[in-house]
Amino acid sequence: MKKRDMSILQKLRRLRHDRRGVSAVEFAFVAPLLITLYLGCVEVSDGVSADRKVTLTAAALANLTASCSNSNANSGACSSSTTPAYNITTTEMSNILDASSAIIAPYSTSNLSIVVSCISIDASKKATVKWSETRNGTKRTAGSTYTFTSSTSALDVASSQIILAEATYAYTPIVGNALTGTITLQDQMFMSPRVAAPAYNGTTCS
Repeated sequence: MKKRDMSILQKLRRLRHDRRGVSAVEFAFVAPLLITLYLGCVEVSDGVSADRKVTLTAAALANLTASCSNSNANSGACSSSTTPAYNITTTEMSNILDASSAIIAPYSTSNLSIVVSCISIDASKKATVKWSETRNGTKRTAGSTYTFTSSTSALDVASSQIILAEATYAYTPIVGNALTGTITLQDQMFMSPRVAAPAYNGTTCS
């Protein structure tokens, strides 16, 4: 019995001094933290990239629409000699929406909605939506009043026109979808017409 007790004590002493497998145990403790950190970095990076794409899409949409002039390399519809002047045709607007939507790649365009509107501001600083077009979204109602926020109030200039481009993207996180669900990314961009406020499909913006 005594020998058996001594044997057990010796085994316990050997076990206490045994360092084999320590690295594996330490890795087992640290691995979940490292994996979570890695996946978190991937998630944040992808989300920031998608959000940046939404901003670039809104900027391109506003810029292309505001650039309507008689120097455009198109069929000539967007020129000062048309009636109404600087008129963007349905075909040209489709091309603008196509070019703007392409910026969201490699993310899916099916989750993207874009809206472009021309807003006219009268002498009393009342802003009115004159025309609006969209892809996968909802147009602003022509004739409706637009209200500038405190951060955009400086754009409310009497007797002027402005192009408003809005982009919204339904972003689904790669890993954290179960926790966050779909996240709506959105941005808007205002831009003054380069030459004159463009008409769209015969509807003027004045």
